[in-house]
Amino acid sequence: MARDIGIDLGTANVLINVSGKGIVLNEPSVVAVDTDKDKVVAVGTEAYKMVGRTPGNIRVIRPLKNGVIADFDITEEMLSYFIEKLNVKGFMSKPNILICAPTGVTSIEQKAIIQAAEKSGGGRVYLDFEPKVAAVGAGLDIFKPQGNMVIDIGGGTTDIAVLSMGEIVTSRSLRWAGDKMNQAIASYIKRSKNLLVGQHTAEQIKIQLGTAFEADPTKTMTVRGRDMVDGLPKQVAINELEVQKALEDGLMSIVAATKEVLEQTPPELSADIIDRGIMLTGGGALLKNIDKLITYYLQVPVLKADDPLEAVAKGTGVLLKNIENHQRH
Repeated sequence: MARDIGIDLGTANVLINVSGKGIVLNEPSVVAVDTDKDKVVAVGTEAYKMVGRTPGNIRVIRPLKNGVIADFDITEEMLSYFIEKLNVKGFMSKPNILICAPTGVTSIEQKAIIQAAEKSGGGRVYLDFEPKVAAVGAGLDIFKPQGNMVIDIGGGTTDIAVLSMGEIVTSRSLRWAGDKMNQAIASYIKRSKNLLVGQHTAEQIKIQLGTAFEADPTKTMTVRGRDMVDGLPKQVAINELEVQKALEDGLMSIVAATKEVLEQTPPELSADIIDRGIMLTGGGALLKNIDKLITYYLQVPVLKADDPLEAVAKGTGVLLKNIENHQRH
């Protein structure tokens, strides 16, 4: 008997939850391809180590952009690789797969996600929306007639949704999330310090100094990169307040979108949200003081999920238990 699997197919990471075992895989959504031979040379963690460090014939591809499939064949190869690695296929049977997508995806994009999962060795494939699955994974009971609100900040998209009775009532999907945070930090350093830094470095700065609100300017780190003036390696210092400035515009777009969703929410559900608060999930929830920023502007309590990075994958595990009552796409 093949075990059912839940896949959080993220722009930055793929997490896989196998029924009865929990989360068994969490690797970057990255594939390295040898363009001369047209073959995949590394997937996941191994490929991620190569970002920005490869010779000309090796291309490091991120097959998902903004939460949707940008390169279908590579996505399929990546999923097949991960599913093979788990060895969950039974001798004769194919596992059911529950896979997640952002709320803003078109029906064509939904079909592409389902097809990639089917081709990579799945039996029946079910699709559900990220904020709903994240809410379940964060421990919210979304099946009661009460309002729950989730902001799921992933790598490619920020999904904001109000849920009641197991369905999405109002939602917005923004293509500003973890990756755009890294880009905003790199752009700020380029503008203010005349220094070019790579993706990895920008991400490290986000992890160490990233803050959304009430930054501490005494917290600093040294950043190494290439000087734009003379092209030589150089290092500069950057502090938490500068990183907050770099992220400000994007974070305010999340606040504005959240406000819009709240304004479109029926009053009874809004009352529930004021009581229960907004749940933050996804890697972006790890950004320091992001809960304080949203509370400050919207005057609604905000909570971070216990394990925001794993909320969607955990949610697939819960939903797989009653997969048969689940809508089939």
